[in-house]
Amino acid sequence: MSEASAAERYAEVTTEILSRAPESDIDPRLDRVRTVLDLLGDPQRNFRVIHVTGTNGKTSTARMIDALMRGRGLRVGRYTSPHLRTVRERIVVDGEPITQERFVEAYDDIRPFLEMADSMNDVRLSFFEILTVMAYAVFADTPVDVAVVEVGMGGTWDATNVVDGDVAVITPIGIDHTDYLPDTLDGIAEEKAGIIKPQSVTVMAQQPLPAAEVLVRHAAEVGSTVAREGLEFGVTSREVAVGGQQLAVKGLTGSYDNLFLPLFGEHQASNAAVAIASVEAFSASEDAAGLDPVIVGEALAGLESPGRMEVVRTSPTVIADAAHNPAGMIATAAAVEEAFSFSRLIGVVAVMADKDVEGILEPLEPLLDELVVTRNSSPRSLDPVQLSDIAKQIFGEDRVHLAPRLDDAIDQAVGLAEAGGEFGGVGVLVTGSVVTSGDAVHLLRGSGE
Repeated sequence: MSEASAAERYAEVTTEILSRAPESDIDPRLDRVRTVLDLLGDPQRNFRVIHVTGTNGKTSTARMIDALMRGRGLRVGRYTSPHLRTVRERIVVDGEPITQERFVEAYDDIRPFLEMADSMNDVRLSFFEILTVMAYAVFADTPVDVAVVEVGMGGTWDATNVVDGDVAVITPIGIDHTDYLPDTLDGIAEEKAGIIKPQSVTVMAQQPLPAAEVLVRHAAEVGSTVAREGLEFGVTSREVAVGGQQLAVKGLTGSYDNLFLPLFGEHQASNAAVAIASVEAFSASEDAAGLDPVIVGEALAGLESPGRMEVVRTSPTVIADAAHNPAGMIATAAAVEEAFSFSRLIGVVAVMADKDVEGILEPLEPLLDELVVTRNSSPRSLDPVQLSDIAKQIFGEDRVHLAPRLDDAIDQAVGLAEAGGEFGGVGVLVTGSVVTSGDAVHLLRGSGE
């Protein structure tokens, strides 16, 4: 197949998959995914799994775990969501998204079984369910030694939860996705605890007390050993460094000093500690004395976390960040204040209509000089006029501007930044959604395809 025809076939396949029910349209059952995987011979049983859930930090933590595992010489598959620039980012082998050709091949391989499963169920498989099946099939076929699998939403009924993880990783839990999840911390924790399996290790980031109590109780009930950040492991020192931060981490089986993490914010340091503990738990029988500190240092130093506090332009500095709920935005605001010394900072915000808009905007009010509200490329994006009305209640009318399109919003924000501050000491923060961050990366750095 020629390069042009391969690209055309890839476009056809992605269009076909995207025509299915989107991630935001959830029918919380596992039977459809189980049906397809059963027809395929249960490929998800052919590799070990580290399963990652939580409200914030899942993708960054998964990327860190992946890097640490590859540093140990293992072949690693990684499945994360959502994507920033190309759907292929979700299915990664050896640190790289699968190629267009492999994506098409994987879909063509499972397509007959999708059709069979669709005919056996009253609801067709969704976009996310199909990608989950594709990921498991690719990982089995490669084959990988371990898969790092990020939950899409929740845990118990998430399409990924047809695996038995050796390690269940729970990143910080907050209130989000209340259209589908409970609106209390303990209720959300109950859903996310569903990935904790018998004879596993549960690695918990620091949690609000109601969530922690639920997770620890569930782990005890199913027979999973618990490792908690701040007790069994954690960051022991941290200081800002050029381009990131310098860390020391006490792990479950070893201590790791002088680690350079090229990511900003206390939350990323916490993610790194969780990732190290997760790999230690996975590798405990082989590395009772801890991981090789050199490998840990090299893996963390080479990390990227696209769309998460990512500097996508300089002069002026433009930062794209995926914060999309109140807890995430609090962490982002703290990271910006810690890592940058802007004399003037302008925000560009587009959010999804089903989010806690006030909760997302409020942490930004002390941080930003002015705000440009807009929409992102998702049909779920909140109308900018409505967003503007809400923002004016928090920022005041004089500080809020409206641009119907994200590219115009970024241009306007750059102009506002440069007009009101010293050149070189001003910045723009584009945030409010993973889609908003991905759109900004696309606009300022080009397409991933």
